[in-house]
Amino acid sequence: MGNDYLVHLVVLFCLGMLVTCFCQGDSDDATSAVYVVTLRQAPSSHYYGELKTVDNGFKHDASRGTQFQKPRYDNGTKTDKRYGSYISQVHDSLLKKVLNGEKYLKLYSYHYLINGFAVLVTQQQAEKLSRSSEVSNVVLDFPVRTATTHTPQFLGLPQGAWSQDGGFETAGEGIVIGFIDTGIDPTHPSFGDSKSEHPYPVPSHYSGICEVTRDFPSGSCNRKLVGARHFAASAITRGIFNSSQDYASPFDGDGHGTHTASVAAGNHGIPVIVAGHHFGNASGMAPRSHIAVYKALYKSFGGFAADVVAAIDQAAQDGVDIISLSITPNRRPPGVATFFNPIDMALLSAVKAGIFVVQAAGNTGPSPMSMSSFSPWIFTVGAASHDRVYSNSIFLGNNVTIPGVGLAPGTKENKLYKLIHAHNALNNDTTDGDDMYVGECQDASKFNQDLIQGKLLICSYSIRFVLGISTIKRASETAKNLSAAGVVFYMDPYVIGFQLNPVPMKIPGIIISSTNDSKILMQYYNSSLEIDAVSKKVVKFGAVASICGGLKANYGNAAPKVMYYSARGPDPEDSLPHQADILKPNLLAPGNFIWSAWSSLGTDSVEFLGENFAMMSGTSMAAPHVAGLAALIRQKFPNFSPAAIGSALSTTASLYDRSGGPIMAQRSYASPDLNQSPATPFDMGSGFVNATGALNPGLIFDSSYDDYMSFLCGINGSAPVVLNFTGQNCWLYNSTVYGPDLNLPSITVSKLNQSRAVQRTVQNIAENETYSVGWDAPYGVSVKVSPTHFSIANGEKQVLSVLLNATLNSTVPSFGRIGLFGNQGHVVSIPLSVMLKISNNITMSSNRG
Repeated sequence: MGNDYLVHLVVLFCLGMLVTCFCQGDSDDATSAVYVVTLRQAPSSHYYGELKTVDNGFKHDASRGTQFQKPRYDNGTKTDKRYGSYISQVHDSLLKKVLNGEKYLKLYSYHYLINGFAVLVTQQQAEKLSRSSEVSNVVLDFPVRTATTHTPQFLGLPQGAWSQDGGFETAGEGIVIGFIDTGIDPTHPSFGDSKSEHPYPVPSHYSGICEVTRDFPSGSCNRKLVGARHFAASAITRGIFNSSQDYASPFDGDGHGTHTASVAAGNHGIPVIVAGHHFGNASGMAPRSHIAVYKALYKSFGGFAADVVAAIDQAAQDGVDIISLSITPNRRPPGVATFFNPIDMALLSAVKAGIFVVQAAGNTGPSPMSMSSFSPWIFTVGAASHDRVYSNSIFLGNNVTIPGVGLAPGTKENKLYKLIHAHNALNNDTTDGDDMYVGECQDASKFNQDLIQGKLLICSYSIRFVLGISTIKRASETAKNLSAAGVVFYMDPYVIGFQLNPVPMKIPGIIISSTNDSKILMQYYNSSLEIDAVSKKVVKFGAVASICGGLKANYGNAAPKVMYYSARGPDPEDSLPHQADILKPNLLAPGNFIWSAWSSLGTDSVEFLGENFAMMSGTSMAAPHVAGLAALIRQKFPNFSPAAIGSALSTTASLYDRSGGPIMAQRSYASPDLNQSPATPFDMGSGFVNATGALNPGLIFDSSYDDYMSFLCGINGSAPVVLNFTGQNCWLYNSTVYGPDLNLPSITVSKLNQSRAVQRTVQNIAENETYSVGWDAPYGVSVKVSPTHFSIANGEKQVLSVLLNATLNSTVPSFGRIGLFGNQGHVVSIPLSVMLKISNNITMSSNRG
């Protein structure tokens, strides 16, 4: 272990020296930067065997029913490595030839999904490379960023999906999920392989390795955590990599990666104990799946595309079944279309290799067209609430109860405690003028313990808490050290529209998250003070209160709902942006207030520092829910293509909350629950994930790599860009495919000029069944689907023709749905979205089939 670590340090040191020398050799007008260079020659994954397709991607076995043929390549690991070494030499030779005698630094050679490299050069050198006949594309590197105990029950897994094939003891077994994230804490019990009496198998198709360093020692990997690597060369060249904080290893110094890996595939039944309180037992969606970690994001700076592409390339070469990315670009990629960027192009090759790709939609909602995951071959997941909430409240002596948050115990029952504001409890050596932030209770030495002892200490929650300068944990420690009975935080009026995650506290406490409720508290407190007229000092504290506590979960029916931060469609086609004919997001999954594993040294949340679990919110938490559920689908249907997995998840999604009403979408960052309306497909995609239904979808929509290539070739002016990124000519594809014509489980039309005909092809993976077709037309559109009835045997396909006619002129998006209703109980749902409508005075016709 020591030798491995020493070698690793030497490599990092040498890389740092090279960068230093390079920069010193630059002239003032030759600034260096990282570029991703793609060559015209195809990558190795395109050489090892053709896709095994029978009957256009399906094969039929009467004894086992219809199976989708998953497009995977033969195991060519040794050959891959030899070819990879050869490709790396080709890259070196090209650089030496083009940049003859000039200084440069090659960071990565990509060879499996794309044939290219990342290199640190000047802009002039990049232009030289772009003029080489062997080079197809040169792109400037760009930054990226990171965007549970109960959700298995909320999704019905114990009695549904898990029970279909042996329970949680086998759920996801043999499936490897690759995580492109901030790493992992291998010591966490969620990733051990010895908890169960049922030993983990060794996934024979996976060939990844486990890096060994001082903070990721030998033995960190096991039969559960089967691979771990890190990628940081682009960050290192910029001089922003902090090895003490970011860890030059797969170890997670942030917490985010540990959290997402546990959501998808953490072990079942791990006790969630935070701040000494027990919050139940945790489980991943596919608790028997294997985890492979490809760290490419870091606490202090996020990440860069060059490192992310290297991680994706390695994950695919290693043989992962699913890639989960809880990351999004910092900005929309420039160029002909958002689909043409190094990350999405690498993921297209991953899909060609049979890997299902899940990506977080981004936390840039609720504005329209705020999506950060663009391409139709990527399964994009938005964030929804679930039915568990932790509520807290404080009861005042004037019989007013104020709601709040805080994972804290309550005060003793039937006892009221005096309230004292921090400003009224200063010691003789401290004044407000000495410390303008003293009201945030961050330093116990500022206060008079005799005044505070046995009382509830009132502290101000300011913007400094939002920024992480002040913390709840420090204020709670201050209250505890001063022998306070508890701590009460009121919201500073300048903190507007900030929604708090429940925060753990070891002593009785509450955070009043509403500024209006905070005013009510302070009015009661101030009106109850008795102040000496001469000295102006408080001589009596009259306000009393008790804290009810927030350790007990409550369960409601107003879930799921689309969270305000979840990015919204329509999908932007380019950076202008135009509206794409692709539905995004694809689906909703739980993403709000999610308990999951936390790194022992994770610093992303100060409030959970040192804890084994953390409660986090974001589309980053939603995406791994779907990655885990996709593992269950792949386990049951091992030959499903990535598109078939996405179809099963989409067509079975729920449109209703627990009360039977429509799923609602929060429309405002400020007071989100007061600003909500029924969700549209641009908020929720096909709907909220139905874990059990996705394992029995009945009919499947499938799309292939060639379909996606035809789609890319159909974008105006894209032919040279397609050639640059893929090395393939658009003339190889006899016909182009526009967005509405892709065989997706949705139909989106950004511009309906009078009429538009589209087709969809479904295939039956269940028993013989007869379907009837019905629809609700979008406002301003008439719809006709044919046939309106059909019978379909196992393995057979059926073409559906859909005719859309604009019945009025409108620029307001409208939405509808097509439903396929089988007599064996299968229901297939297809959302319709139409934006711009241009009519030719067509008479409105019936919208029911």
